Amino acid sequence: MTPPKFQFYGRRKGKPLRRHHLDLMESLLPQVAVDVADPLAATQSRRWLEIGFGGGEHLAHQAALNPDVSMIGAEPFLNGVAKLLAEVEARQLANVRIHYGDARVLLEALPDQCFERVYLLYPDPWPKARQNKRRFVNPENLQNIHRVLQPEGQFWFASDIDDYVAWTREHVAEFGSFAEEGDATGPFENWIRTRYEAKAIREGRGQNYLRFKKR
Repeated sequence: MTPPKFQFYGRRKGKPLRRHHLDLMESLLPQVAVDVADPLAATQSRRWLEIGFGGGEHLAHQAALNPDVSMIGAEPFLNGVAKLLAEVEARQLANVRIHYGDARVLLEALPDQCFERVYLLYPDPWPKARQNKRRFVNPENLQNIHRVLQPEGQFWFASDIDDYVAWTREHVAEFGSFAEEGDATGPFENWIRTRYEAKAIREGRGQNYLRFKKR
């Protein structure tokens, strides 16, 4: 067996799924799953990508507000995928596609210039110095994000961890092909507060919303 190209860190699943969520994983996920051999199949001409969508609140919110945009999400956490599937079913979201797995695999499979926007919202900060190398923002991933964005496409990053915000700005600056825009203290357009953001606010951490335009 060929070993996977990427080493994965973090949890793959949490509490056992409820019966209905299990049923959705078996019945609905195959209908909306991204085929990495043809990752843009059954999508519209306008596309946004969310890397690590967590419980899917933001992705489902944007899909409902923007029915003319295909919302593609990548998430390796079983319970998060099941929660998004429940939203897709309840809200009848026909414009959602899900990559259940490592976002890096999807990024490598995507063709050039196929997304208007890429979100990376509250990613795992891997706060210890020895863990920093696990952070999603790195030169290789920035290269792929830049590649899949259309001209002047947007890469939007949100975090409550000041060190990760500084890390992201430093790596984006070193990459050199994005320009930061806007007020980092103001939420993105049509924003909805996720459970991760709500927890950060309860614990007294500030929010940062970085907007980078492809150049």
